Amino acid sequence: MPESGRVALITGGSRGIGYAVAEALVARGDRVCLTGRGEEALREAVERLGADRAIAVPGKAQDETHRAAAVERVMETFGRVDFLVNNAGTNPVIGPMAELDPNVVRKVFETNVISALGFAQQTYRAWQRENGGAIVNIASVAGLAPSPFIGAYGMSKAAMVNLTLQLAHEFAPRVRVNAIAPAVVKTKFARALYEGREAEAAAAYPLGRLGMPEDVGGAAAFLTSDQSDWITGQTLVVDGGVFLKAGL
Repeated sequence: MPESGRVALITGGSRGIGYAVAEALVARGDRVCLTGRGEEALREAVERLGADRAIAVPGKAQDETHRAAAVERVMETFGRVDFLVNNAGTNPVIGPMAELDPNVVRKVFETNVISALGFAQQTYRAWQRENGGAIVNIASVAGLAPSPFIGAYGMSKAAMVNLTLQLAHEFAPRVRVNAIAPAVVKTKFARALYEGREAEAAAAYPLGRLGMPEDVGGAAAFLTSDQSDWITGQTLVVDGGVFLKAGL
């Protein structure tokens, strides 16, 4: 395994897309810090990745104290934080917009948007402002077009796309900031969208299948690599072609 010397902080990194990103980065020689709410899941993720390659800091992304502690731990352990992957997210409500509880919408934005900004601020100040790096925000196709019954989630992901543009503008030229907008990926988080009807759900995709976490992990690895060194402010749609079928 090549040694890159680079370090990534990955939020929501114990499973699903976040863990797939961690696997892809560790495979190329990076070291990673994972955050998430479940201590046991984080411990198991670190064991699989290798204790010499990974550490974990449990906590809630919307907690400012946790964000500061995670970045501090990365700097104490590795002495740098080249990459940030904002993957932590929530979608606690499904239903029409007319019936949404504004307090629930506020919670969605706190986790999906405010935490992403908070982590970006922390990593920028701690390392990236002086040394450069890259940020990848995990958005969603729901932030690019209306999606039935997940309006609050889509609103938050649209805000994340705009956050990506704003940070790309302000953090240039030292830090590149891009987003990935996946369609439905087979994770525990998204299982309500396909469980029990996977073949039917996959039929909507020109490539004939739902996404896998590794599809997004590979995209994140590219956007944090030297091969993407002239790319910033972009949202990479990783959707199996579903936007083609929707005519978008």
